[in-house]
Amino acid sequence: MHEDANLSIPTPKQVPWNKGKLIGAKPPLRQKHVWAIRSMLQNERNKRDQAMFNLAIDSKLRGCDIVAIRVDDVAPNGYAIDRATVRQRKTGRPVRFELTEQTRQAVDDYLKVSRKKPGEFRRTGNLRAVQLLLGHTKIESTVRYLGIDVDDALAIAEQVDV
Repeated sequence: MHEDANLSIPTPKQVPWNKGKLIGAKPPLRQKHVWAIRSMLQNERNKRDQAMFNLAIDSKLRGCDIVAIRVDDVAPNGYAIDRATVRQRKTGRPVRFELTEQTRQAVDDYLKVSRKKPGEFRRTGNLRAVQLLLGHTKIESTVRYLGIDVDDALAIAEQVDV
């Protein structure tokens, strides 16, 4: 028997990339979490984020569809309507949803302080913030997800101090 036959080189065990990480679909927010976020936004007096969060909860739309909502979609006459219809970017299908009283109030408050007019978007000018909120490591992923032009994204990103 050969002496070297019993010797084996130990190979380090490779750790899976997803070990200890939460991957896949995330569980939906529970009612207590929704109310906690709403009260936090209300305490911060962040009218825009409060309106966007409430619209997201009411509509159950994807993030890319929420940031693309125009004033016309939810407040065509300058104040929030009871029901809105938004066409999903991914499927092309229209989604009709009801705006709760709380959401209508948040939208009206935001429109009052921001002076947004019909035809304008509710999207943020802070692309880096959107990137962080979506959990993207590359800005290109955020640009693709939001469906905006690369030149527009670069112009927005240049205005943000990181």
